[in-house]
Amino acid sequence: MRNLIITLFCICCLTLAYGFYLRYFTEDLVAGDRFLGLTILAVSFIVMPLFLYHRWKDRKVKDYMLDEDNIRRMREFNDSKESRKKPENQ
Repeated sequence: MRNLIITLFCICCLTLAYGFYLRYFTEDLVAGDRFLGLTILAVSFIVMPLFLYHRWKDRKVKDYMLDEDNIRRMREFNDSKESRKKPENQ
């Protein structure tokens, strides 16, 4: 999966560069705009969802949700940090 994402990303970078080349150096605006637009669509709808799936596939969503238990643990953690602070020198 990782190699596929890297390969697709590299291909998209190359087509993006080719689109800019067509647009600004050969002044073929229509073809350059098409390459740029298709590259943006490919990155948005193919590469980014694959990347997000790859990064989140083994994670628990519950760990990132703010529920009663997580709020309680955050408060306990903050209280323990405050109790460990050294008193300021007077």
